[in-house]
Amino acid sequence: MAGNPANLWNRMPVQILVLLSLGLQILLFALAGTRRREGSRVRRFSLWQAYQTADYTAMYTLGHLSLSNTARDHPLVASWAPFLLLHLGGPDNISAYALEDNQLWLRHLQTLVVQVLGAAYVIYKNASAGSGLATKLMFAVGVVKYGERTWALRRGNLDNIRKSVTNEPPAMHGHFHPQDDDASEEERLVRRAHSLFHICKRAIVDSSGPYDRQDDNTRMLRRVELWALMELELSLMYDVLYTKAAMIHTWHGYCIRVASPLAIVASLLLFHFSDGDSKRSGVDVAITYVLFGGALLMEITSLVNALGSSWTFSFLSTTRWSWLRYAALCNERWDRLRRAILSLRRFVCGSRNRHWSRRWSGNMGQFNMIRLCTRPNTLASRWFVPDGFADSMMPKLVKGRISHHMARLYKKVGLNSLGMLRKKWGKEPLVLKSLYHGILKDSLGIEFQEGIIIWHIATDVFLAKSKRARAEDMERCVEAIKVLSNYMMFLLVKRPDMLPGLAQNRLYHQTCKNLINMASTSRTTIYGQQDLANIIFDDDASFRIDAPRLSYVIRLANKLLQMEADGTDSLELVFDVWTDIVIYAGNKCSRKSHAQKLNNGIELTTILWLMAEHIYQVYLEDESIT
Repeated sequence: MAGNPANLWNRMPVQILVLLSLGLQILLFALAGTRRREGSRVRRFSLWQAYQTADYTAMYTLGHLSLSNTARDHPLVASWAPFLLLHLGGPDNISAYALEDNQLWLRHLQTLVVQVLGAAYVIYKNASAGSGLATKLMFAVGVVKYGERTWALRRGNLDNIRKSVTNEPPAMHGHFHPQDDDASEEERLVRRAHSLFHICKRAIVDSSGPYDRQDDNTRMLRRVELWALMELELSLMYDVLYTKAAMIHTWHGYCIRVASPLAIVASLLLFHFSDGDSKRSGVDVAITYVLFGGALLMEITSLVNALGSSWTFSFLSTTRWSWLRYAALCNERWDRLRRAILSLRRFVCGSRNRHWSRRWSGNMGQFNMIRLCTRPNTLASRWFVPDGFADSMMPKLVKGRISHHMARLYKKVGLNSLGMLRKKWGKEPLVLKSLYHGILKDSLGIEFQEGIIIWHIATDVFLAKSKRARAEDMERCVEAIKVLSNYMMFLLVKRPDMLPGLAQNRLYHQTCKNLINMASTSRTTIYGQQDLANIIFDDDASFRIDAPRLSYVIRLANKLLQMEADGTDSLELVFDVWTDIVIYAGNKCSRKSHAQKLNNGIELTTILWLMAEHIYQVYLEDESIT
C-alpha cells in the first residue's frame, strides 16, 4: 500500500524528519512558558519529551544527510541542513531544561562544532545538486542561532554568573518609570524588580557587592510590594538561567534578531526566483516553503518579543548611548511599543492565558501523614489518591503573618555576618514567650526534618482535641496552621532538597509504619484523620522504644492542650512556630536548590529566602517595613 506508514518512511525519511524537527520547535515554543508556573504533569512531560527529542531529531537528520545519497534524487534535501542548525538553536524562551544543562555548556559547544561541520559537509557534498546562495545564507543564520544558544547556556552557568556580577554596578532605573496615569501598577513593579535584580543575582551565586542605600527605588519600598517584587525578581532569574534572555538583550542579541528575519526573507526570495531543477519534486518544494515559513515566523516572533520585553527597558535605561535612552524612554516611544506588543500577545494568546505571567501562582504543595495512614488500602484508593499529595492556595493570613514575623526576626533578633539566622528553627517564638524548655524545646528535634515530623503530627492531634480550634472565629487561623504544617511535610517528602540538612526518608517511612501499626492495633474503628488523631492522643505509653517520635508527639500535644486550658493562646503559638520553621527553611536552603526549583515554578521558601536577602542588604535600616 502506498499509504502504509512503513512505505511512506522508506520513500521520504528525511522529509518526515525535518517536518518533525520543525513541529518540535513549535511545540517547545508553545509549552516553554508553562514552567514559570507549575503546570500539569501532561504539559511538563510533553515539554520534557519535546526538549529531549528536538536535538536528537535534528542531529540524526543531519547525520543521515551527511552519509546518504538522498540529494541525488531530491536535490532540495541538501538545502534543509541549515534549517536543522536553526532548529538546534531552539526558541528564545527555552535554552536549558535543567540547571545541569548550563553546567554542560562545553559539551554543547563540542556538539555545535560537530553539527556545523556536518551541515557544511552536506552543503559541500551536494553543491552541484542545487545548493546555492540561499542555502549559504540560511547556513550563516543557523550557525549564529545555534552558537547563541550555546553561549546562553554558558551565561546561565552559576559559576559564570558569579564572575560577571563581581564588578557589575547596580542598575538604576528610577528615572524612567512610566509617567502617564494609565500605566499599570504591574508595569511599575516589573521595572522596580529590574532595578533591584542585582541583589537577586548576587544572592543566587553567594557573591557580595556594593549596594547603594541612597537609591530611592530601594529605600522607599513599601512592605506591601515586597511579595510582588520577590516574585518578579525570581521570574527574571528564571529568564537568565533557563532562557536566552542574557544573550538576547545585548547589542549582539538585538542585531541578530533584526538581521535573522531579513536574511531569511532574502534567502526565501533567492529560492523562489532561482531556476528550478527538473528533479525537484512538488513535495520537496512545498516542504522547503514550510521550513522557510516556520523559520520566518519564529524569528519575527523572537524579534517582537525581544523589543517588547521588560528586559529591553533595562537595557535601554542603562545603555551608554544617551541619545538612544532619551529617544526611547524619555519620549515614551518604547512604552507605546511595549503596550502595543502586550495587547497583541493578549489577543493572540488570550487574556486568560496565565503561562506568560511572571507572578507566583500561590500554590503550596500539601501532604498529611495522618491522612495517608488512614487511607483505605484498596486499589481504587491507591489509584485516585496515589500518594496523599495535594495543592492549596496560600491564605492571606499566612502572607501577613510571615511578613510581620520576618520584619521582627531580621531586624530585632539579628543575623550573622553572612545573613543567616542565628537561632534554631522554631526557637524564636518560644523564647519570646519564655517557653523554650521542656517538651516544647525537645520537640523541635535534633535534626530539622525530625522537628517537622514531630510538630506536624502533634499539630493535627492538638487541632483535633482543641476546643478553641473549633470556634468559628478561629477558622482562618486553623486553616493557616494546617496549610503551613502540610506544606513543610510536602517539602520533606516530595522535595527534600529544598530543606536544610540531610534527607530523612528512613525516619519518615518508619514514622508512617508506626502510625499504621498504632491504628491497626487499636480497638477503635478508624474512618478518618480525626479518629487516628484521637487514638494517638489517648495512647497511654509514656515512652515508646519502637516509636520515640510518637512519644514526643503525644507529650507535645498534651502540653499544648494544657497550656490552652491554663489560658495561653496555644493556637497563636503553633502558628508562630510553623511560621518560624518555614522562614528558617527558606533561609538555610542551598542557593543551588533555589535555582534548580525555578524551572518548575516558584517555591514559597524561595520567595522568603530572597525577601530576607533584601531586608538584610537594603531594608535593614528602613523603618517603613517594621
